[in-house]
Amino acid sequence: MKKDDIYYKAMLARDHRFDGKFFIGVKTTGIYCRPICPAKPKRENVLFFNNYLEAEKAGFRPCMRCRPESAPMSPAWIGTSAIVKRAIKVLHNLEVIHFNEEEFAEKFGVSTRHLRRLFVEEIGKTPKQLLSESRLSLSRKLIVETKLPMTEIAYAAGFQSIRRFNDAFKEKFKKSPSEIRRSNQVASEGIKIGLSYRPPFNFEALLFSYQIHRIGNLEWFTERSMHRIFEMGGHVGHVVISDDPKNSQLLLEIDFPDTSFIHAIVTRVRSMFDLDSDSLLVANALEIDPQIKKLLKKHTGIRLPSSWDPFEVAISTILGQLVSIDMARMLVTDLTEIAGSESGIVYNDVNVKLFPTPEQILSADLSMLKTTGMRKNTLKEFSLAVVEKRISLEPAQDVEEFIKDAMAIKGIGRWTADYMALKVLKSTDAFPSTDLILARVLELHSEEIIAQMSPWRGYAAVLFWREYSSVLTKVKNKKGKK
Repeated sequence: MKKDDIYYKAMLARDHRFDGKFFIGVKTTGIYCRPICPAKPKRENVLFFNNYLEAEKAGFRPCMRCRPESAPMSPAWIGTSAIVKRAIKVLHNLEVIHFNEEEFAEKFGVSTRHLRRLFVEEIGKTPKQLLSESRLSLSRKLIVETKLPMTEIAYAAGFQSIRRFNDAFKEKFKKSPSEIRRSNQVASEGIKIGLSYRPPFNFEALLFSYQIHRIGNLEWFTERSMHRIFEMGGHVGHVVISDDPKNSQLLLEIDFPDTSFIHAIVTRVRSMFDLDSDSLLVANALEIDPQIKKLLKKHTGIRLPSSWDPFEVAISTILGQLVSIDMARMLVTDLTEIAGSESGIVYNDVNVKLFPTPEQILSADLSMLKTTGMRKNTLKEFSLAVVEKRISLEPAQDVEEFIKDAMAIKGIGRWTADYMALKVLKSTDAFPSTDLILARVLELHSEEIIAQMSPWRGYAAVLFWREYSSVLTKVKNKKGKK
């Protein structure tokens, strides 16, 4: 069967597993749609595109019903060269409002001009244009799903002028913001938006992982949701994240005083819950072993857990060396109480403190922290390395170089560095083989089999933790490796 015929069958089935993996251009209307769109055009009237950029380049405009801007991104990042694929992945996770093309190009070791040329050659748009389109897509989501004033939506999209926002919006969507809002009924107050994912999606496993590794009093959980207090740009806010499996999306409720940070908040949640992952693609890579194939059927929809903030999980990893999960969680809470600043929020009669910054850890008196003197020194040395930019926590870097730089700090060994690569850099291929549980797992599954799962070995690690942790947690962690 031809690929286009497979796409057409998926479109007729409105299969969420294909959402964002291809788009449909309808020749009779000039619009392009997601595979889950209610519309069902005839086969002879459709064209298929690998990504939305191809559809727009061919002259199609986005559908008003299925809203292609809401589709999850494809993990097979657009572009042909390694630089462009890597740069687009970083763009989709970029939080900044003001984009500096020169600084962005430096991340990839090329000039601004060269990176622009590569982007235009491969996808027809510059990095700045691509980021602008991403923000415009978020603005349409806010127009449709919230009652935010247009001025605040314009700021959230990175525009300082309503007129410029209106012009850019109309150029992309062929309708003005006010026309879009008039054609949609909004039921919810406040900022509550849906973030799509491809099923299967194991939300319960992610929620459990974040609950047992929760950060001080900044995070709390119900059976079906996660609450998080955070600070951005000098403001403190609160988000609630819950699952809507019927519509294959997370529901994100945002309480934050500055709407210009909505894009950054959405970006963090998408990354934290690994929403752009493709479970089928990962499963195909891991199913090379019959035993692991059985585990995948038992734990469908595995995602990579990370954290709200990369520095938080890096410091938590250091504190978690050679101790139980419960002890590590207590140490994280104690460090937050010792060095963190007041959030101004009270929850359960507790004044919630924010997680300390690298500078706050450097200036803090850690004598009351119930861990070893060496570990306290490691906390300080790691924080200093981050401040002095000897260590970067950005995902757009060479993983092995990061591991090397991290292990250069006294008190950080291979387990810590590998675990940071997985959860800080969110490397899909990181496999902390010296972890207590994973080391035992390697007695059941050969290293050769695990190596064949590259570049998705990180998902294998999460799968093994999910399956075997309950069996092996009684083993003394003192036998673990640093």
